[in-house]
Amino acid sequence: MSFKDKVVWITGASSGIGAALAREFAGRGAKVILSGRDKARLTAAADNLGTEALTLPFDVRDDAALADATRQAIDWQGGVDIAVANAGVSQRSAALKTDMQVYRDIIEIDLTQQIAFAQGLIGHMAERGSGRLVFISSIAGKVGVPMRTAYCAAKFGLIGYADSLRGELSRDGVEVHVVCPGSVATDVSRNALTADGSKRGKSDKAIDEGIPADEAAKTMVDAIALNQREIIIARGMEEAMGQMRQTPDQLFDQIAAMVAAGYIEKMEAEG
Repeated sequence: MSFKDKVVWITGASSGIGAALAREFAGRGAKVILSGRDKARLTAAADNLGTEALTLPFDVRDDAALADATRQAIDWQGGVDIAVANAGVSQRSAALKTDMQVYRDIIEIDLTQQIAFAQGLIGHMAERGSGRLVFISSIAGKVGVPMRTAYCAAKFGLIGYADSLRGELSRDGVEVHVVCPGSVATDVSRNALTADGSKRGKSDKAIDEGIPADEAAKTMVDAIALNQREIIIARGMEEAMGQMRQTPDQLFDQIAAMVAAGYIEKMEAEG
């Protein structure tokens, strides 16, 4: 598949995987729409793409702003060819200590509003008879990982929505891709919510030593070009975990062994 002159709209595009995807698509000739909350960072990211680009800053939780951005995105070049639901926030807190509001916030950002983003575009794509929806889930959307109960709930749900949507749109020329990254070297851990909803403010070894964002983005776009429906971007144990989801008893035992070996205590000690 060629991406030349395709219009690609990416949420969470000011940094990390989103910004890396913007660079990758732009490098393949696409026209890119970047969305996120930080207008200045979006502008800086767009200025370095070397392609036609539009910035649409908004908070993904603002339904009116999302609807307005959707209209602008469609009107910009006459349609959106590829939409990447990438906006999200992670978690680093044990369930026994986590405020219920943290669950509400993470599920709203990572699941409900990603669905809202897609729902605003599926009619447009189905009417045109073409389009691609890309949902950035996680290995934590296939495997229940300690210290991320809210995050896993949202990312599992996102895969369920995408899988169901894929079937519904299969006759309308709309393709649905689910991307499940493992540890990618971004600020995801620093920005993760803790038990009281505050930002963690520090990274962790797995993330710091993770796959470089540009490398992950290239692998994702290569897989989308090949029309792969579920795309795992991970290494080592994380990759194996994603593949093992089809034999859950073995995987559940492995997770229990991680907890028995002190995983939660280690994460809590790191702050």
